[in-house]
Amino acid sequence: MDANKGKGEQGMQNPGGQMDRPVSFHFLESMLPKVVKRRVHALKRLQVQCANIEAKFYEEVHELERKYAALYQPLFEKRRDIVTGTVEPTDEECEWHSDREEEEELAEEVKEKAAIEDAKKEEATPEEDPKGIPEFWLTIFKSVDMLSDMLQEHDEPILKHLKDIQVKFSEPGQPMSFTLEFHFEPNGYFNNAVLTKVYKMKSEPDASDPFSFEGPEIIDCEGCQIDWHKGKDVTVKTIKKKQKHKGRGTVRTVTKQVPNDSFFNFFNPVKASPDGEMDEDSEFTLATDFEIGHFFRERIVPRAVLYFTGEALEDDESFEEEELEEGDEEEQDEEGDDDDDEGDFDPKKEQPQPAECKQQ
Repeated sequence: MDANKGKGEQGMQNPGGQMDRPVSFHFLESMLPKVVKRRVHALKRLQVQCANIEAKFYEEVHELERKYAALYQPLFEKRRDIVTGTVEPTDEECEWHSDREEEEELAEEVKEKAAIEDAKKEEATPEEDPKGIPEFWLTIFKSVDMLSDMLQEHDEPILKHLKDIQVKFSEPGQPMSFTLEFHFEPNGYFNNAVLTKVYKMKSEPDASDPFSFEGPEIIDCEGCQIDWHKGKDVTVKTIKKKQKHKGRGTVRTVTKQVPNDSFFNFFNPVKASPDGEMDEDSEFTLATDFEIGHFFRERIVPRAVLYFTGEALEDDESFEEEELEEGDEEEQDEEGDDDDDEGDFDPKKEQPQPAECKQQ
């Protein structure tokens, strides 16, 4: 149940069943008899206790996530080794039944025929097999809209060196948080082997507004310092500017560095204001950052191979389409209601249609 719904304006029903003008919940409460209002206050105290219990529940969920992360880790390490070509999976490990098996068999026959033709044209020297799964993480970045929006062309050569992305949860007794670790192989761009992004979380009701609590929320994030090689920092660009001396009229060229769009700005995030006061652009940037961090943790890291193949993208698109269809249907229903209000209904001209029922 959305606790924020109570903060908006609601309609109050009168004895005739018609909705009166919108009024705030404060007004609704003030209309209650004193003895009833007193009991409502008792219910609110119970509600605060429920919120505190719910906070404890989410703390245990976080501990459970941390526990199971340790069970997933060996599998993710094996994934990393296969992606980087450190190990070659066995024939048994590569067995996979596909729903499109028949289509794949037909496609394989076509490929075999094409391969025979190509073999006749190829040189005697066989082509070297690629190592691991080339550009695994870069392909994911380019396929997922949320990530590709941050990606620039000059980022791509660097992300080809990305070996793995891991999620680490805070230890028991520490403030709730999770860390994204981006592991890179040695490269010519920076010295860091691992780039980190820490997301700090809060999982307790706000004393001033306990009814708004809906579970853990990201409240701040912290990046890391990238040790760039000289001239390789893609987060800045050098521009040249001509300046003319007012008195002598001489012209000189000045060079300076200015910020540059790059995925690697992800590791230098906007800081949340301690007093909560931020301009609209900063709030939007921070909210987007939180959303991306959550998406890495919940979707990208656990299901990386499905984003690489595009299967997870199909699932995401199907879910969005279903939501859109339902939204369109509601809008059409509302428009239909308006049409009914405009004139008298003539049963001779129009027969009632059965309502459409959808299940998600």
